[in-house]
Amino acid sequence: MKAALLQLNVSDDPQTNVVRTSDMVRQAADMGAEFILTPEVTNCVSLDRTHQRQVLQPEGDDPTLSALRKIACERQIHILIGSLALKTDDADGRFANRSFLIGPDGEILARYDKIHMFDVAISNDETYRESSGYRPGKRAVVAETAFAKIGMAVCYDMRFGLLANTLSAAGAQILTYPSAFSPITGAAHWHSLLRARAIEAGAWVLAPAQTGTHKSKTGKARTTFGHSLAVDPWGEVILDAGEAPGVYIFDLDLEKVAEARRRIPARDNARPFEGP
Repeated sequence: MKAALLQLNVSDDPQTNVVRTSDMVRQAADMGAEFILTPEVTNCVSLDRTHQRQVLQPEGDDPTLSALRKIACERQIHILIGSLALKTDDADGRFANRSFLIGPDGEILARYDKIHMFDVAISNDETYRESSGYRPGKRAVVAETAFAKIGMAVCYDMRFGLLANTLSAAGAQILTYPSAFSPITGAAHWHSLLRARAIEAGAWVLAPAQTGTHKSKTGKARTTFGHSLAVDPWGEVILDAGEAPGVYIFDLDLEKVAEARRRIPARDNARPFEGP
């Protein structure tokens, strides 16, 4: 089947972003894609918590979710919304970083809240504390579709091999890592981490990404790495989108999952052990 990764450069204005994203999803469908994936925080890239509180919505009111559900139904396609930044009813006011899998009838097949929060100090000039604004999820998710079982993850989750192995053990043939990755760590680790997750899980790894410097009305503008990747279960990079925003089509061959797992049956060979 044909699939598409959307590489986006969204701003901190959700109303503007949803128009562009919707156009790109329709473009991907016109090109024959039956499974279309968008990056992390598809609706809004912002480092300003005050601004986020002003423009973000709860799940039931989010315009991006509503628009992409409608397109999925109109075009009879599956859409993975990499994630949306959403308001919650948490007492501490933190947001959710939530991924959605939408079916061809426009219904939500699965939700996943990002488990691992990006709390790091990459350099003196680049620090993040995602947990100050977002509450972590607690549950791993494998969604079943007519074409594959999909293990849902988001961005920083890719550094935690136990999650990938747990999703694979639960039957996932595709692992999704929609991202808004730092350029510094992207240059150092992006390809290596995603290839490793594909190889050890014997699964496709699909990682649609944000790219470039993101327009910001308030606060510091954020820059992301790009290089949306599709990696097959043998660890071969089938698609690298580079740094340009756009629609990137590729062939998603699920037979490669069984082939890779037959050649290297690591999941079957795993053994319990003691210590250290």
